Amino acid sequence: MSLGVVVLGPPGAGKGTQGESLARAFGIPKISTGDMLRDAVAARTALGRAVAATVHGGGLVSDETMIAIVRERLARPDASCGFVLDGFPRTVAQAEALDETMAGRGPLTVLYLDVPTEELVRRLTTRRICGTCGTNAPPGARDDDRCGKCGGGFERRRDDDEAIVRERLRTYHEQTAPLVAFYRASATFHAIAGNRPPEVVAAALGAAFEADAVAAGRLVQRTR
Repeated sequence: MSLGVVVLGPPGAGKGTQGESLARAFGIPKISTGDMLRDAVAARTALGRAVAATVHGGGLVSDETMIAIVRERLARPDASCGFVLDGFPRTVAQAEALDETMAGRGPLTVLYLDVPTEELVRRLTTRRICGTCGTNAPPGARDDDRCGKCGGGFERRRDDDEAIVRERLRTYHEQTAPLVAFYRASATFHAIAGNRPPEVVAAALGAAFEADAVAAGRLVQRTR
């Protein structure tokens, strides 16, 4: 039985950072559909060429494309014991497809990061990422600091312009927010206040995941 985790929330809520922390803590892979799409665009693969305009414009890639990408990724051996999904599902249709994929695999914990809109805009328009591996720059990083993971330099993401940011948030609220209603009735849905220090948010996410694992009769052990 595998233990799946979905981290939901609008752009800038901290899904990537918190998802990576949770994955490291429990020794399961973090799967970011955003990273996979950006890598495909950068590498100019067939998928990258097909979705480049949508990604750069802040829109959402079609359900069919995203469902196929995620199903293929979850079928790999490293996801057999568990995973943390960041960026999927984004629509109710994707959530229904994920439920089908999870049939017989085990419980799905849904962690929703709730952050006020203006704080999201501030975060997104001021953040920087590593130009080589995509890791977020830590808070307070200087212009000449280097990425702790690969040594690359930090830069703004192309889609973090304020106009694009606000369009991404509008798209989220229009198309993705209904997921909260879809999952809210589930016993494994947890709304977490994301406008707190990262370590406080991480502790809340970890506690929710452990509680669901225990309820399912599965013991989990932190790797760090």
